[in-house]
Amino acid sequence: MKEVLSTISIWILPIIISIILIYGTYKKTPLYEDFCDGAKEGFWIAIKILPYLVAIMVAVSVFRASGALEFIYNSLKTPLDFLKIPADTLALMITRSLSGSATLGLFSEIVSTHGADSYAAKLSAIITGSSETTFYVIAVYFGSIGIKKFRHAILTGIMADIIGVICAIIVSRFFFYS
Repeated sequence: MKEVLSTISIWILPIIISIILIYGTYKKTPLYEDFCDGAKEGFWIAIKILPYLVAIMVAVSVFRASGALEFIYNSLKTPLDFLKIPADTLALMITRSLSGSATLGLFSEIVSTHGADSYAAKLSAIITGSSETTFYVIAVYFGSIGIKKFRHAILTGIMADIIGVICAIIVSRFFFYS
């Protein structure tokens, strides 16, 4: 089964591209010109969302450098110990809504520190998979199409992230905590 999935993963992208090219040729679409037009449009969208991306990166950097994370950890140390939540995962829980790359960096640190089979690594993997980079998504997608009123989307995204983290803790405690 593993070999079949490996073969599929190698061939899936070339097959999809071939199907698109064959279908475009069949429909007599100017494929190269359409591709170039799409690339131009993508470039201008990237220029439009650049300020939003810079703002998110600065906010994450300021949050990590300000010591706010350590303050939050020290404030929550007793409940975290009571709930048997590894301290390293707190930073991941907080930064997940802000930045995917920061989260992956923290996840990598947790795995290299505790090992891939540790409870902290498994909990972190589940948290990473069950939550979203809410502020990044809002900055990029809402910024690219010019939506200015996104208060309810932020609240909904944060609630979904909190529920995802809570469910990740429950699931990992049930399956992996010994």
